[in-house]
Amino acid sequence: MMLDHEALRTADPSDIRTAIRNGSYSGHTAGLAPDRLQVNLAIMAEEFALDFARFCQRNPKPCPLVGVSDTGERVLHTLGHDLRVDTDAPGYCVYHNGVLQQQPTDISDIWQDDFVTFALGCSFTFEHALAKAGIAMRHIDQNRTVPMYRTSLDLVPAGPFGGGMVVSMRPLLPQDIERVRSICAEFPLAHGAPVHVGDPSEIGITDINAPEWGDAVDIRDGEVCVFWACGVTPQNAAIRAQLPVFLSHRPGAMLITDVDERANPPVLQD
Repeated sequence: MMLDHEALRTADPSDIRTAIRNGSYSGHTAGLAPDRLQVNLAIMAEEFALDFARFCQRNPKPCPLVGVSDTGERVLHTLGHDLRVDTDAPGYCVYHNGVLQQQPTDISDIWQDDFVTFALGCSFTFEHALAKAGIAMRHIDQNRTVPMYRTSLDLVPAGPFGGGMVVSMRPLLPQDIERVRSICAEFPLAHGAPVHVGDPSEIGITDINAPEWGDAVDIRDGEVCVFWACGVTPQNAAIRAQLPVFLSHRPGAMLITDVDERANPPVLQD
């Protein structure tokens, strides 16, 4: 039986992952498992892993590294009990030489023994804190995936990885922006405070209604576009590097962990 987003809003992380693993849910994860860390995934052959780790270390704002698997392992022991990276995200992207080949809901049949998985913090974490503060997220209210854009903001390269930062956008009222900055700054492993406020063209975005990933959302009169560093950045860097094989989560369809989103560094409790 297929489940909708509303049916999982009050479920615990293990039950959500079970539903995803069983094929009962394949939608976005925004608003699910409040207080639990959600992560972006970047999966690649071991030969590229050290350069990728350097890339994340040099660009912590868009690439907050929270977990790394052992080579060939399909589990992230530090982030969850019975948590599998090959079945427990609602959707994946499979790239060959930088070209998207498929978007399966399970990658167990294409797993390689030399794969290394990187888990990176996700903005859905600070969204929970903003919701508790009474600041609504338009994409959640509209049941859409947050809009994400390529920008002209340069990254510090490492090996084959580099390029420009990817950002996510949420429209806000001007009087809420400083409060939002303060709240988000408390979550450095979830991209922290915004990187840009205001005119999208100043960071190289030509059409705010045409995101490269996710869905456009309504921007109402009097609202300002606010942009955060986004976990699709490392995915975009790996695509640009044209790795022979690269796998990621589908944007907006994150892996939900058992870790408290406020833990810094993340610590899995027994």
